[in-house]
Amino acid sequence: MTVRIISARRSAVVPRGGGFAGLDPHEIAAPVIAACLADAGIGPEDVDEVICSNAIGPGGNVARVVALGAGLPERVAGLSLDRQCAGGLDAIMLGQALIASGQARVVIAGGVESYSRRPLRAFQRAEGPEFYTQAPFTPWPERDPDMAEAADQLGRLCGISRQEADAWAVESHLRTVCSEFPEIAEINEIRRDPFARKASAKLMARSPVIAGDVTAGNAAVAADGAAFCVLMAGAQAQGRGVRIGRGRTLGATPDLPGLAPVAAIEAIDGAGADRVEIMEAYAVQALACLRKAGIDPDRVNLKGGALARGHPIGASGAILVVRLFHDLARGETGLAAIAAAGGIGTALLFHRD
Repeated sequence: MTVRIISARRSAVVPRGGGFAGLDPHEIAAPVIAACLADAGIGPEDVDEVICSNAIGPGGNVARVVALGAGLPERVAGLSLDRQCAGGLDAIMLGQALIASGQARVVIAGGVESYSRRPLRAFQRAEGPEFYTQAPFTPWPERDPDMAEAADQLGRLCGISRQEADAWAVESHLRTVCSEFPEIAEINEIRRDPFARKASAKLMARSPVIAGDVTAGNAAVAADGAAFCVLMAGAQAQGRGVRIGRGRTLGATPDLPGLAPVAAIEAIDGAGADRVEIMEAYAVQALACLRKAGIDPDRVNLKGGALARGHPIGASGAILVVRLFHDLARGETGLAAIAAAGGIGTALLFHRD
């Protein structure tokens, strides 16, 4: 059974502490889901399930809170998942599987994150709480690198200079500020991604260093945001929207998590897609994946990427899909690809018939 996305929306992506700082995750998600339903021409009563990615929230079942906060029927149980950056894409693949198996007719899938309201986390120790900012992603501390340090190591391994990374970041900002984004659902009167600017090589050169050649300029900022899609069986959708194609999530070496999407892209023969949206958590990570997968950079992130928007972790994968939904031309194939901590890569194809 084919499964199609018939509507797709996102919020603006707002750096933490900005215009969404006073909103809980469900308050960011609700207007996006409302816009999705309106675009699809269906009501809350038509929805069977909500699958929501969330990586750094309070735990519990965020999807259930999102479903109730969006005014969906109480029978919609909500399914939350945490695969860090890859979760938004995995939510869509899970929705595809639910519909294809006959367990649901209409699924809302995507993700939401509030970096501004992330809870403080601590391990209980005999001597008192031990606070941490990054959860362990492997059982071996020596193979669980800081993400910025891993990106810097990846750049050195692949021979990507800081100048190349900075140039990619400048182009990401330029494409974003020169583009329109009709998919954004207005929240708190914010209609555009406020972080995007007319960047320059001079500005990038002054950016504070995070790790080696990774700087505040060529790394995505922590952000708040949400993105969701309405999924429906192909026969029911009657040719509307885009068809979801092959997708894979694969593990790779945790030491270099930025390269993990390459195996997933190869597994679905995604390198030849007409249009590609790849996550820019770090410029060197995006460049390394494109080179290793053999993807033409002229087909990638044509309206900019996360370097110009920001990185709301649980929502970032779904944002890639929303971008493709709105920009794929008839007859084109799109690829969304993302890396996640722990050495996980996800890739998913879409077709505009």
